[in-house]
Amino acid sequence: MAAEVRREALVKSGVRKWEAVREFALGLPEAVEDHPWGPEDCVVKVNKKIFVFLGDADGPGAPGLSVKLKDEALHGHAMAAPGAEPTGYGLGRSGWVSVPLAEKGAPSVQVLCEWVEESYRTVALKRHVKELDARTGAEG
Repeated sequence: MAAEVRREALVKSGVRKWEAVREFALGLPEAVEDHPWGPEDCVVKVNKKIFVFLGDADGPGAPGLSVKLKDEALHGHAMAAPGAEPTGYGLGRSGWVSVPLAEKGAPSVQVLCEWVEESYRTVALKRHVKELDARTGAEG
């Protein structure tokens, strides 16, 4: 019983993280949500290129995300997260990492958003990155 309660709490925490990461991703310059394989498969794109696979927070599986991390340090950090693995369908060979959000010790929202931003930067056009840098420079 206690294990079920802990698992349920982890899933709820994972859903909250999923929602926060989705909101962050959609706040990036010209980012748009899409459901290319149906309502249960949420992705966020910029310039028609996916930079984060979010899946479905309400589905039968635990929430998670996949991001493209070319920076070796970030990629290594992501791969060290509990339950992390190279993304399937051969995407892992290109630096994509899948990270479950409902695991004990899962990364914080702040870390996840850093990874999403890095993934965004790898696929965005230069003008998008320049706009993002102008935003963050104005805030910092």
